[in-house]
Amino acid sequence: MRTGGEGDGYTPDPRRWRALSVCLVGGFMALLDVSIVNVALPSIREGLDASDSALQWVVSGYALAFGLLLVPAGRFGDMKGRRNAFVAGVALFTLASAGAGLAQSALWLVIARIVQGAAGGIINPQISGLIQQLFRGAERGRAFGMLGATVGISTAIGPLLGGLLIQAAGTTEGWRWVFYVNVPVGALAIGLAYRFIPKFCDDQRRKESFDPVGVVLLATGVVLVLLPLIQEEAWVGQSKWLLLAAGVAVLAGFVAWERRYARHAHPMVDLNLFRRRSYALGALLGLAYFAGFTAIFFIYTLYLQQGLHYTALQAGLATVPFALGSAASASLGGPIVTRVGRTLIAIGLGLVLIGLVGVEIAVELVPGGHDGWATALPLLIAGIGSGLVIAPNQTLTLAEVPVAGAGSAGGVLQTGQRIGAAVGIAVVGAVFFASIADSGGDFALGFRHGLWVTIAFVVLSLVIALIDVYASRRAATGRHAAPQGTPVTAVPDRPSPPADQAPHTRAVTGQAFYDA
Repeated sequence: MRTGGEGDGYTPDPRRWRALSVCLVGGFMALLDVSIVNVALPSIREGLDASDSALQWVVSGYALAFGLLLVPAGRFGDMKGRRNAFVAGVALFTLASAGAGLAQSALWLVIARIVQGAAGGIINPQISGLIQQLFRGAERGRAFGMLGATVGISTAIGPLLGGLLIQAAGTTEGWRWVFYVNVPVGALAIGLAYRFIPKFCDDQRRKESFDPVGVVLLATGVVLVLLPLIQEEAWVGQSKWLLLAAGVAVLAGFVAWERRYARHAHPMVDLNLFRRRSYALGALLGLAYFAGFTAIFFIYTLYLQQGLHYTALQAGLATVPFALGSAASASLGGPIVTRVGRTLIAIGLGLVLIGLVGVEIAVELVPGGHDGWATALPLLIAGIGSGLVIAPNQTLTLAEVPVAGAGSAGGVLQTGQRIGAAVGIAVVGAVFFASIADSGGDFALGFRHGLWVTIAFVVLSLVIALIDVYASRRAATGRHAAPQGTPVTAVPDRPSPPADQAPHTRAVTGQAFYDA
């Protein structure tokens, strides 16, 4: 039974939900390792006698490799088959996790983390590509909703799981189990992937060049942009910002090359995607939101552990309300995003804003030591809002992307999110540490100042969402007001389904998506 092939009628595959479950396991592992390591850093320092620089690279090496591989890996999956690419990524991630757990030195661990990050970058774009390939209409929104719940839970639950493992195994060796836990899960995911992800997901390949020059230019540009942001604290001096400027210049060269390459072959990134309002504004919104979303947990866990002397487990428990709220709302938001559209994202961002302001007020008014309880309700509200942002934005941003290019398009979207996360952590972290230094060690003040910066990123995201909602409604009004026979060129508020869907499917899907 074939699903979503180019030129074929769409027939739902009975294994699609089980295939999605396997994909989400792989995605959960990759995203969990972004946050679970944060609470393990004191244990790693003690167990391996690691320096501050080494600890920085344990975190940043993963993020750098993850962001670097997203677009090339998405392109590879589009060309060679997404099931094979997904399995290869999970296998590499599992081996790297075992290697990290066995590390006998800080350098060994850093290398294993870089390989882990590269594997995570291979896994993630295959998931969005497979969702595009296996699902249509409201089901696609529901599938992306489950992916959004996975993103929210993995990010917020990482500190809790890390704290539990370290407490169970001891401070000196407990950090190893943060990595070992991935091994049986990864092995199980590999076996289930071959059983439940349909083989035709590998059969529908694109016979195209890999665009090696584009790969090199994009990789170089991403590294030059991310490196100074990730190493902002460890790299003293202003010279690092020259790399950022060079990275922007290289990325401009990448755009010029892709335009030239597109004249005679299929480029790695279809720049025409950014002419679609749904994709361009969705990618920009994702970048801005992840700048605030990721930074919240970075400074919150530091505040609780270093400022209030919470244990790793206590700090992890404090993030549970956000995870619960995000999981619940993402599972509900996925099925209705096809009816409510980008307005749902604006509502979610409003809830995130209310929740973060509530956290700010709680930290200011409640005596130190009780912040974990005082921030529970506002974090729950922020989590509910976040669940209405991440998955719906991904659904609507990719709504008009042809299935054949879904992997690379998803990779571009996620690369923007990684860059946004790096920018957010760099900016929010700089404000956090500077406020602590200027106030003589007042962690609460540092957290509150850093939180205002994350709130600013959320406000920026909300403005972008409202612009898109306004543009959608204006486009709809223009179509309805135009005299019969008058051509209307406004961008539709209901994105057209990809051209690779069959006519009857395009009609159904076209009714499903709007405000994108």
